[in-house]
This record gives sequence, C-alpha cells and structure tokens, in this order.
Amino acid sequence: MAAGTETQESDAASAETVTASIIGGSGFTGGELLRLLAGHPNFEVSEVTSRSKAGKSVGSVHPPLRGTDLRFTEPDDLESVDVLFAATPHGVSMGQVDEFFEIADTVVDLSADFRLETEDQYDEWYDGHQCPEYLEKAEYALPEINRENLPGAELIAGGGCNATATILGLYPLFENGILEGDEQIVVDVKVGSSEGGAGGGDASSHPERSGVVRPYAPTGHRHEAEIEQFLGTSVSFTCHAVDMIRGASATSHVFPSGPVSKGDLWKAYRGAYEDEPFVRMAAGGSGVYRYPEPKSVAGTNMAEVGFELDPSNKRIVVFSAIDNMMKGSAGQAVHAANIALGFEETAGLEFLGLHPVGAP
Repeated sequence: MAAGTETQESDAASAETVTASIIGGSGFTGGELLRLLAGHPNFEVSEVTSRSKAGKSVGSVHPPLRGTDLRFTEPDDLESVDVLFAATPHGVSMGQVDEFFEIADTVVDLSADFRLETEDQYDEWYDGHQCPEYLEKAEYALPEINRENLPGAELIAGGGCNATATILGLYPLFENGILEGDEQIVVDVKVGSSEGGAGGGDASSHPERSGVVRPYAPTGHRHEAEIEQFLGTSVSFTCHAVDMIRGASATSHVFPSGPVSKGDLWKAYRGAYEDEPFVRMAAGGSGVYRYPEPKSVAGTNMAEVGFELDPSNKRIVVFSAIDNMMKGSAGQAVHAANIALGFEETAGLEFLGLHPVGAP
C-alpha cells in the first residue's frame, strides 16, 4: 500500500464520528467515561442513564462536566447508537446483553460479566453466568496483552483494576521465559477508596478509610481468576485498602527457578513495552519517584512498571501502578474501543497527569 493511501485512511479514521451512550453514568467510572468521551474526537455522546439521577444534569453529579447539556435518562428509554458503554455493577450486563445489542453494534462492558472465558470459571469465582454463550465472543479490553484480537470486536470486556496492575507487571516475565508457570508468586495490591464505587458503604467513608492499611481480601480475591487466565499460573494474592482515592499499586515477589540478571529483566520489559503508548518504566532511577506510584499516573491511562533484583534471596520484586478508574477501567475501555473501531489508539487519552497533586 502506498504511503499516501495509508495517510488518507488514517485521516479518514481520525475524522469519523460515532454515537455512544453510557449505561450507569452516575458512578465514578461512568463519570470518567463521560470525561473521556466528552474530549474524544471520534465519539458523540447521545445519552447517559441513571435510574437514581434521571432528569438531573450530568454536571450536578460530575462537577468537571458542568456546562454540558446532557441530562441523565432512564435506561429503558435508550435509543440506538453505534457504541454502548455499560458501567454497571456485576450481574447487570449479563442479564441485559441481548437488549444491549438491539441498541448498539458494539458493546463495551466495564463490569466483570464477560472477563472470564468459561462458565465453569464463573461458577467457581462468582455466582454463575446467565448467558455463557457470549463468553467466547467477548474480547478482553487490555490492549497490551490482547491487541491483535480487538479490531472489529463487538463485545469488549474491561479488565479488573487489580488484575490489570498485576498482569502488566508480570506479563513480560512469562513472555520471555523468565517465569514458566510453576514458580512461587506472591502479589500484594494496595488500592484507593474509589475502587468501592460511589456507593462504597461504611468501609469507604472518609472517617473509616483515613489513615488505614487494611487487608480486605487476604485470600480468594476474584481478580485472581483473570490473572490465572492470562498468565497461565496461580498467584498468592492479597489486597489492602489504603488512604488514597485513586490508584492500584501491585508489588509482586517472584522466585524464578533459574538465574536472572538485571540485563535479562531490562530486555524483557523493554521488549514488551517500549512501543506501548500507555506503559512507561520506572525502575530505580534518580529522584523521589524511583519506582511506580499511583500518584504519578493519577487521572491518566498510563501504567508504570518497574522491578528490582534481590540476588541474595533469588527474588525479583516487580512494581506496577495504575489509576484504577482509568487504566483499570474507563481509560482501558476507551483504549480498547479505539482499536476495535479503527481510531487512533491514543485518541481521547493523551492527558499525561499533573505534578504536584494531592491524594490521588
């Protein structure tokens, strides 16, 4: 294909506009989706639903969107659009997915309803599945591990934030044979209060959350299923709630069966991520922010990944940090939708963050 033709096709894709609606737009993730789509060159938001906020302006719930003309509508009143984003609690989308496809050609679900591949996994980790026939049609939304399957995808399943942080940290080690699947891996994740959603309950209220480092899922976290599915191994996984609003930070302790040098690690991580627009390395450089931190990526679709070698204990310590509502949810969903629809991957996601900032 001639270079001029490629440029023309790229320009055409950049100029194309599709309509989109959001189901469940009053929550934190719904607000992030609205923020991203409002500044996206290829999406025109048609409707945003919320049963509890129907009739209210979007800006009354999401202050950064004050001045927009959109108002929340009832989900039952949705009109046809090109793309439907579902930011609903687990269990909603699987019961309504047939209706979703009557409304839209492409469905992007941000819940856990289509992340796993088999009905047996949902029986083990959740409460079963109402429409398992859709599981084989869904494509996981994390482009760094599933980009080749996203173009043209009709059902896109957003990844879990804790799983996303963990997978991005460990994935290069498996891709380069440093880990083979039978090694011990211990993962500790620290997460912000926004992970509990806008209705997170007592445990997410400021008086209860402030100052804590609270284990809330010492074992058996559901995101383990995603990690096992995409890395092909099990992990010992623990989550802590900490005193921050945005962010998920994963520290993984890995014990490879053979010798590993820092050069091997740099080769693995650079090979996996040097061409990725939303992954950057932070592995023991100079300055205050020497390793990945959620504060460094707050409000962005970036993931930071780093590592340190502990030769005396034959251990690799892997660090990864994301904004749980962006790379771990809304940003990942928009990134995947960009690829599925043939838009520029980075469209609507160019924001690089702020420094200094308060609690992320």
